[in-house]
Amino acid sequence: MLLNNVAIARKVQPMKHFIFPLTVALTLAVSGPAMAAECYADYKAKRDNPLRLHYGVMQLENGCTRRAAKSEIAARLERTGWTLLNVQSVFGPEGLNERKGDAGTYFLRF
Repeated sequence: MLLNNVAIARKVQPMKHFIFPLTVALTLAVSGPAMAAECYADYKAKRDNPLRLHYGVMQLENGCTRRAAKSEIAARLERTGWTLLNVQSVFGPEGLNERKGDAGTYFLRF
C-alpha cells in the first residue's frame, strides 16, 4: 500500500506545477469582466468670473477609488473651464437614481 502512495505522489507532484497556474489564469479570466463594474462619482465644481457652482455625477473610467476619481474628474472638468472642488463619493450604478435629480444638467454630462 505504501508503494502505491509513493507512486501516486510522484505522478501528482509535477501536475501541481501545471494545475495551480492554470487555476489562477482561469480565475482571473472569469473574474476580470466582473471586476470591471460600472463606477460613478458625484462631485462639486466651480467656474470663476462670474462665480458659478455645480453638482454633478460622472462615470469613471480609470478606477473606482476617490483618489482615481479626483484626478480623472479634475482633468475632464478643466478641459471645459471648470475647477473641481471635491469628490463627494464613489459608487456603483445602484446610486444613480437618487442623484439624478440633484445633478440636473450635470448628470453624466462630462
